[in-house]
Amino acid sequence: NYNPETVSTDYDESDRLYFEELSLERTLDIYEREGVGGVIVSVGGQIPNNIACHLSDNGAKILGTSARDIERAEDRRQFSDMLDTMGIDQPAWSVLRTQEEASEFANKVGYPVLVRPSFVLSGAAMRVALNEEQLKNFLELAAEVADDKPVVVTKFILGAKEIEFDAVANKGTILNYAIGEHLENAGVHSGDATVILPAQKLYVNTIRHVKRYASAIAKSLDITGPFNIQFMAKGNQVQVIECNLRASRTFPFVSKTLKNNFISLATRAMCGLPAKPYRISLLDIDYVCVKAPMFSFTRLRGADPTLGVEMSSTGEVACYGSSAHEAFLQALLATNFKLPERNRSILVSIASDEYRYEFADAANILKKLGYKLYGTPGTAKYYNDKFDLGFISASKPENEDDFGDGAELSALTEIRSDNIDLLINISEGSEVRTDEITSGYIMRRAAVDFGVSLITNVKCAVFFAEAMEKKHDKFPSRHIQEFYDIPTIGWSE
Repeated sequence: NYNPETVSTDYDESDRLYFEELSLERTLDIYEREGVGGVIVSVGGQIPNNIACHLSDNGAKILGTSARDIERAEDRRQFSDMLDTMGIDQPAWSVLRTQEEASEFANKVGYPVLVRPSFVLSGAAMRVALNEEQLKNFLELAAEVADDKPVVVTKFILGAKEIEFDAVANKGTILNYAIGEHLENAGVHSGDATVILPAQKLYVNTIRHVKRYASAIAKSLDITGPFNIQFMAKGNQVQVIECNLRASRTFPFVSKTLKNNFISLATRAMCGLPAKPYRISLLDIDYVCVKAPMFSFTRLRGADPTLGVEMSSTGEVACYGSSAHEAFLQALLATNFKLPERNRSILVSIASDEYRYEFADAANILKKLGYKLYGTPGTAKYYNDKFDLGFISASKPENEDDFGDGAELSALTEIRSDNIDLLINISEGSEVRTDEITSGYIMRRAAVDFGVSLITNVKCAVFFAEAMEKKHDKFPSRHIQEFYDIPTIGWSE
């Protein structure tokens, strides 16, 4: 592993550590020097998967899923072809060959569309294009990152829920699995998303489809070891986004929540040892775990603190609770989020009426809880006219030095003067980053620079208000063992 920090706390886990670049040449050097019996490529992130085929071609024995099947999952075109052959639903897609073909496809299925390179980590160069100009720019970027690998353009479905399926398989048969759901709608990278495990709000029919599709994919790819599939659901329609034949970042989170070591089981399967499934029933778990992302925007001058399809987080925390709301608020606090307690003031700026309507009940809750609510002109007018919530209007900044004309309150001045405890800023539904400096960006950046808590997703904002209403901010932190000890009806060892 070429990052010493990832193994600094477990230095005694292996016989030898090589702090070398993770490349084909160095890996083969070590393989030959050690005279090892095989290579495991499914626990080192994206790079080992990228060189799996080359390792196999050079005579290295790949333990677990074969290099050929890894390529079939990683290559967007091969994977999409496989799903079509199996009759598994996926968003409409097309392989990029020319700019004209991509534009023609986008016009046929309708914008927005998602540009997706193959063999990349953290959604690198993945973008949601809202129009032809954005599509052209994003395709050029994706082609650079993808090198000689295919770039696929898919229809992007707005308002869909994203589902995480983490599992261990042996020779194409799933041994154990876990299903988690993203709090945010599809379009936020899984590394930046708030994940709830076990999933709390999925239809039984949706779960049935997820399990059926996952089982068919595991069999087709003859998976042995850990894997992760991301699904998208809208209503009862379930579609496959992608499949990663490696341990995802949620694997430790899953193992801790379900109190069974998934990677230990996967290792036994990959090494050809007997691998007996754990007895787990997701319906018999009487607590909820929520994973929340950690960001380093305070250290990245000028970075826009928004969520999108390309990953931005630099860490994660996970917390437990008796309910999803309790666990969510605990997780939020663990990311150094400060509750709006000092001034009890919240500034709300929501770009579209659709999101304003979705946040309306939450705005009512915050008003009833006694918070002083500020809003940018459009937002304040919407809530005052429709719900009479007494929002105080504050003007949007047109540039970074726009502190208002003195005739009305300035949102930027209020943030910088420490009068605001929490900024809820929901930009347009596209969640696409542009080079244009918007008033939303200026407010978000000011919130980060001046230590004001920030929420940029409408689902998280609503969930936060509901958690505060349930008084989960008053709950004491509890040890994980307290949750494990909750008596339950179901399987026990």
